[in-house]
Amino acid sequence: MAKNKRQQNNQSTRQLLGIEGITEYSLKTASTEAVFFSIKPSNISVMSEAGLSAKIYSLMSVLKGLTEIKMLCVNSRESFEGNKNHLKALAKKEENPAVWKLLEQDAQHLDHIQAMTATARKFLLIVRIRRLKDKEIFSYLNRIEKTLNENGFSARRYSGENIKTLLAADQQHLKLRVRKQDFQKDIGV
Repeated sequence: MAKNKRQQNNQSTRQLLGIEGITEYSLKTASTEAVFFSIKPSNISVMSEAGLSAKIYSLMSVLKGLTEIKMLCVNSRESFEGNKNHLKALAKKEENPAVWKLLEQDAQHLDHIQAMTATARKFLLIVRIRRLKDKEIFSYLNRIEKTLNENGFSARRYSGENIKTLLAADQQHLKLRVRKQDFQKDIGV
């Protein structure tokens, strides 16, 4: 049991998630290939009821024409705690009042950004590619992106670098959740 736990700890994130590779446009596993599209939402809080209904119907129409899809909503909020702690440490050591004031303003600015993005979300459409030849894939993906954009959604296909960033952010959130759970377990919460 302990040996299995040690082997699991030595595996890379890609191995743990079953990822075989990341191409210039997709994530490949043993069973499938997934392409990610970022969809920027409209500000629905200012839409009329009729406009909102039309937007929902439009999205349903687009999604009906696609097979093998999933929707994903991820928190895109940035954490600036490390930066703020660094600024506080610098401010404690700083003797020049003008520089100290600038460090305080930077910390306040980071607080402001974090407050403004507290409810920021990214919406992703994940399309699984199966049974398509390489030359058919790009025309299929271009057609999806074009259909989304023509129906009033701001859509953009993720590159391999975007996928890596998404996975890295997800891994960071997972580490923070595990640390919090471990800490809560240690203090008996």
